[in-house]
Amino acid sequence: MFGKIFSKKTSKTDANSHGETLNDGEVEELIKESLTQYNSNNFPQGVLAVCQQLVIIQKSKKITIKLIMPFVCQGELDLLAQTLTEHLACTVKIKIELAIKPVRQFSLGKAQEISGQGSLPQGRVANIIAIASGKGGVGKSTTTVNLAYALIAEGASVGILDADIYGPSIPSMLGLKDEKPSSTDGKLMTPLYAKTIKGAKGLSAMSIGFLVDEADATVWRGPMASTAFNQLLNETDWPELDYLLIDMPPGTGDIQLTLAQKVPVAAAVIVTTPQDIALIDAVKGIAMFDKVKVPVLGIVENMSYHLCENCGHQSHIFGQEGGKHMAEDQETVLLGQLPLDITIRQDADFGESDIIENSAGEIANHYRKIARNVSAQLFLQCDNASPLTATITTRT
Repeated sequence: MFGKIFSKKTSKTDANSHGETLNDGEVEELIKESLTQYNSNNFPQGVLAVCQQLVIIQKSKKITIKLIMPFVCQGELDLLAQTLTEHLACTVKIKIELAIKPVRQFSLGKAQEISGQGSLPQGRVANIIAIASGKGGVGKSTTTVNLAYALIAEGASVGILDADIYGPSIPSMLGLKDEKPSSTDGKLMTPLYAKTIKGAKGLSAMSIGFLVDEADATVWRGPMASTAFNQLLNETDWPELDYLLIDMPPGTGDIQLTLAQKVPVAAAVIVTTPQDIALIDAVKGIAMFDKVKVPVLGIVENMSYHLCENCGHQSHIFGQEGGKHMAEDQETVLLGQLPLDITIRQDADFGESDIIENSAGEIANHYRKIARNVSAQLFLQCDNASPLTATITTRT
């Protein structure tokens, strides 16, 4: 990746043609060239093509690169900083400030009334992303929760709305079982906050599970369930959020279609396993979102493999690379592949997350990479400011 920029012997003291120490101007140009030439799925045209502001601060043997970015990318650019550190023979740190903007205009709750008066059309939620699956049992809710934690670990502010009216599991997975929401004005419910990474913003959540006893069955027809969900969405006093993840009910029936049509969703993510039966239903999920004109950012392949604790051998229990082949067939992106790991299951059962306890661990890195891919693809595919957005030029 850096072959055109750095040679194996390149350092701050021998990077120029005369073997002399680079001055500050030359170092800055080298950094800018590195950011321009860096290429990945999330930076198809380099970092500077999407960067909104760049500041380079050089102090003795430490360089700080400050970037304002439209999507989460701290984990990926940390790797770039390591490479720059090695080749410039000084410590390089990249600090990201997020400026995540909505890709779709809508209003929620109080903002609906205010927007009618011609101000604050967006409200406090920037982007709503639906996390869906064609069938149950593929780990969609677990993926939603850990994706939320991963986005927070990358610096974003995130909330979760549990749309699974008939089987809400988000309260248990967030460790908020038996908790009840409150209200400060008697009109809007205050979301509950889950334990999160130290120093990060809390994970706000709302679910029918907070309002209905766990042992009670929610026996509602489609229209009633849709109405209840709309109330949860619009009558919750959401804080300022970069992303609101909606844990969609499994399947592609009437209620799923209704929710997809009524909720101002910016985009969707499909969760599946590599198993053929799951893939068939996942394709139906993509077709459903296509019908309601909601872009699908890509596919998360859950339970891709089991890693033996003793020898490290990968066993593909549910098939191999089914999600990858499906992404190719559907002309979408494979956002990531997650292992079948007992720690993930235990965390979900106990209302915990390995991402909270060890945000730099192996499991956390899997989810953080997917989080970066989701955030980047939302910008690249749906934002008018994306370098991939087609432009029309006219000749005069």
